Amino acid sequence: MILIASIAGIALYAWLIYAYTIIVLQVTAFLAVAAVLVILAWSGWTMATTPPLEPIEFETPSATPSETAEMPQAKKES
Repeated sequence: MILIASIAGIALYAWLIYAYTIIVLQVTAFLAVAAVLVILAWSGWTMATTPPLEPIEFETPSATPSETAEMPQAKKES
């Protein structure tokens, strides 16, 4: 069904281009530009109205005294 509708749409558009060239091209160009501008407007609206993210706080693991004794010490280079 989609295949048949697509081919019919192509045929209709080709006939409209042949019959009403200037107006069809003007409408097509207008719709293409309007679609891009609508997407840009939606993107801008989304960025303007989205609240900022809360900062991520990383937890550092706290070592117990017995765990710190087991950790290997870094070698000091002289």
